[in-house]
Amino acid sequence: MKPLYLASFTTIAGAVLTVGAPVAADDHSATAPALEEVLAHERRDGDRARDQYRNPAETLAFFQIEPNMTVAEYGPGGGWYTRVLAPYLMPSGKYIAFNQDSDGRTYRNRAQEARSKGWTEAFKNGLAEGMDISADDVTAFETDEMPEDAAGTVDRVVIFRSMHGLNIGNRADDVLKATRMMLKDDGMVGVVQHRAPNGASYNDYGARQRGYMRKQDVIAIFEANGFELAAESEVNANSKDPANWERGVWTLPPVLATGQDDPKRSQYQAIGESDRMTLLFRKAD
Repeated sequence: MKPLYLASFTTIAGAVLTVGAPVAADDHSATAPALEEVLAHERRDGDRARDQYRNPAETLAFFQIEPNMTVAEYGPGGGWYTRVLAPYLMPSGKYIAFNQDSDGRTYRNRAQEARSKGWTEAFKNGLAEGMDISADDVTAFETDEMPEDAAGTVDRVVIFRSMHGLNIGNRADDVLKATRMMLKDDGMVGVVQHRAPNGASYNDYGARQRGYMRKQDVIAIFEANGFELAAESEVNANSKDPANWERGVWTLPPVLATGQDDPKRSQYQAIGESDRMTLLFRKAD
């Protein structure tokens, strides 16, 4: 099986997904693997240490995701959840990847711009190579290029640890507008987001980029775009995280942004990954 390379809108990730028996994305005749089987597969040997913080089985169960559904993942990035979702869904359902409009962003340099604008093709080709299928069988697009036949076809949209970037970049409205268009009438949006401490101010956790967001701000963004909160879960909570780091959420694993020489590095590792809210939204009437 060939390795898969997934491209985020800022970086190209190396060898992040290999999958089992090749199945075309629109072939719904195959038997879906059990989620436990997907999570235990050797493709995830490098990912499994994070399961204790990201709780994929419990999170997907809370989002009520079934293997025969059509599920769209926003901004797959390095592909941690793609390595769960794609092999789980593609035998009997459909996996979609989508990203923000690359023409609406600003870039540090031409190399970053080229990576961002090449995301769709890189993702399709990487997934196709990894699953031994045609790139034409892979559905991936930017929000401004959503296929007409995608409207009203999606059961779930999932947004993992990305709302802070959308908020600070003023891109949340564009992404949620596309999300609402894609969803079926009874479709829902699952969100996992780094959570700001109780009583935090917007100046510290909204106007300033620290990776964490206040729950009320996430809810307000969704309400402004025609959604309402349907349920919430503490499945990805981490009470060890005070969420008040000067360098933001990236202080903690997996980034550990303060470096190997930081005397508090072992403290950060003992805390683990961030405290996270897990929210489920539906279309408002």
